[in-house]
Amino acid sequence: MDTLAGASPPEWLCLELPPAGYAEVHALQQRVVAARIEGRMADELVLVLEHLPVITLGRRGSRAHLCLDPSQLAARGVSVAETERGGDVTFHGPGQLVIYPIVDLRRNGFGVAAYVERLEELMIALAAEWGVVAGRDPRGRGVWVGRRKLGSLGVAVRRGVAFHGLALNGDMEMAPFGWIHPCGLPDVTMTSLAMENGTPVPMADLRCSARRTFETTFACRLVQIDLQALERRLR
Repeated sequence: MDTLAGASPPEWLCLELPPAGYAEVHALQQRVVAARIEGRMADELVLVLEHLPVITLGRRGSRAHLCLDPSQLAARGVSVAETERGGDVTFHGPGQLVIYPIVDLRRNGFGVAAYVERLEELMIALAAEWGVVAGRDPRGRGVWVGRRKLGSLGVAVRRGVAFHGLALNGDMEMAPFGWIHPCGLPDVTMTSLAMENGTPVPMADLRCSARRTFETTFACRLVQIDLQALERRLR
């Protein structure tokens, strides 16, 4: 949604979470989506977080794209979760920035394809802030640096409300990507901002950059909310 000249940008709520398990964040998304659909909550909400180690399988995901079986992954501290987002298989872990906007697409003038493209624009702009030139690639959604994949995305839409979102590799352990075929493609090499620019990427700084870039990309103003205040809204 573009803001008219001279108009104040719309306010979207932003909840910052510490590193969290996939199941608890997924359950929170489900509750917010239900509240939006039922009219109990009118605000757009953006979740910003890191996940504890997990491999997620989207709607097109196949366990054939796991290079280790679940017991081997569990021994390495990695869980496996099936989910309704688009896309195939990916890994989430500390040092990877995850952003889940929960957004009424029609209210904000987005078709699904345009919304996904805006999420890619966000990752491209954020990478540029850290000195990394990223772009799109015909092999799949997300953002790439040459032939290396830097960020992934997958969304779900329920009665016009989009949820799930994007994952941008900041400064993280990359070995777990070798335990899967990322995006279902056996020849994909994953990369991170830290690998590309050759310097550490503190997550606190990346989160700050992400909030600023999100506001520019989506022409909104993020207003911080804590979990307790969000719970009150959901009730």
